[in-house]
Amino acid sequence: MMHVAFLLLIVFTDGASSKKVCSYQDVVDYLNLTTDNSVFKLTRPVLDYKHSTMVELDILLYAILAVMWNNERISWDPAQFCGITHISVPREMLWTPDLFIYEMIQKDDSPHNPYMYVSYDGTITFEEDVKVVSTCKMDVHKFPFDTQRCNITIGSAIHCVNEMRLLPSSNSSRATQFSREMMKSQGEWEFLQLSITSYNFTFNDRQWENLIYTFTMKRRPLLHVINFLLPILFFLSLDLASYFIADHRGEKLGFKVTVLLAISVLLLILNDILPSMSNKTPLIATYCIVIFALMLLSLLETILVTYLMEKDSVSREELRLRDKQEKVKIDNCNAECDGEKQHELLPVAEEVNNSIQPRESHVLLLILEELKELQTTLNLHFRCRQEVGKSGHWATKINRAFFIFYVTTVSLFLTLIFIEWNT
Repeated sequence: MMHVAFLLLIVFTDGASSKKVCSYQDVVDYLNLTTDNSVFKLTRPVLDYKHSTMVELDILLYAILAVMWNNERISWDPAQFCGITHISVPREMLWTPDLFIYEMIQKDDSPHNPYMYVSYDGTITFEEDVKVVSTCKMDVHKFPFDTQRCNITIGSAIHCVNEMRLLPSSNSSRATQFSREMMKSQGEWEFLQLSITSYNFTFNDRQWENLIYTFTMKRRPLLHVINFLLPILFFLSLDLASYFIADHRGEKLGFKVTVLLAISVLLLILNDILPSMSNKTPLIATYCIVIFALMLLSLLETILVTYLMEKDSVSREELRLRDKQEKVKIDNCNAECDGEKQHELLPVAEEVNNSIQPRESHVLLLILEELKELQTTLNLHFRCRQEVGKSGHWATKINRAFFIFYVTTVSLFLTLIFIEWNT
C-alpha cells in the first residue's frame, strides 16, 4: 500500500514539473539585452550594412503615434518562451532612428515614453506624444475667411536613402480620419485634411528622403465677423443716415466726428488681432481703410457744406441790415424831396387846390407814395435773390451729388470685397 502511494506521488510530481513557466526576463536574457551591451544601440541594427532599415511612422495632428522599424539582431521563437510574442524594454537599450522635424523651433517639453515594444520577429514599435511648435508660412490675405496649409517635414540627420527608408504607416485618408477622431475641441480652427507626400533630395552626392505631412485648416470667422466686421458696417450705415440731419445745425458735424473716432478705435483692435507677417495686404485692412477714407471724405464734405450754409446766413443778415439802412435813407430822402417839391410847387399846388377838391388831392399823393415804396421793395428783393442765394444753392447741389456718389461707391466696394472674400 505504501509502495503504490509512493508511485502515485511520483506521477503527480512529474505532471507538475512538465508545465514550463516563462517570464519576460527570460527573453531579455536570451537576447542579451543590457544597458551596457553596445551591440544593440551604437550602430544601425542590420547584419549586412547594405540592407536598408525600413522605418514606418504614423503622425497625427497632435502627436507622432507610432514609429516602427526592424532590428535584424533581435529574434526569438515564441514557442520556446511560452508564446511570448513581444516585450517592453527601456528605450536606452536599443538603437532608435534619428528622426527630427525640420520646422521645429522649440524644444519638446512633453513627457517622454521611456519604453518601447520589441516583437519576436525583430519589429520595434516606439510610441510617443510630441508637442510640436513649428514655423508655418501663413497667408492672411483673406483673413478672417482664410485657409492655412502648414507642413511638418520629418527626415533623418545622418542616414541617407541607401541606409534608411521612411514610409508612412497610414495613407492620407486614414490619417485624416484619425486626426478628426482625436481632435475633440478645435477652437478657432477647423481641421480639414491631412495629406502625406514623400520628397527626395540630393546633397553631397547622397540622396535623402523626407516625409511631408501637410495640415489644412480653416479659420472659424464667426467671432471676427461679430466683433469687428459688423460694427464697422453699422458705423458706415450711421454715417449714411447722417445725411438726413439738417446741414445748418452743428449736430451733424459732431455726429460724423464721433463715428470717425469709433472707427479709429476698431482699427487699433485690428492691429492686435491681425498677423503681422503677410506677403499681400489683407482684405480686412483694405475694407477698414477704404471705409475710413470714405467717412473722412464725408466729414470734409459736411464741413464744406456747413461753411457754405454759414456764409449764406451771414450774407442774409448783412443784406437785411443793409436793406434797413437803405429804407431809412429812402424815407429821409422822400421826406426831404416831398418838402422841396411842395415848396417849389406851392404856387402850382395852390392853383390845383383851387381847381381840385382837397380830398381828391390827398388820395393821389398817398397812391404815389405807396407805388414808390413798392418799387423800392421789389428792387431790394431782386438784389437779395441774386446776391444771397448763390452759396445756399451750391451747398444743396454739392450735398445731393456727394450723397449719390457715396451710396454708389459704398455699394460697389462692399460687393467687390465680399466677392473677393468668398472666392
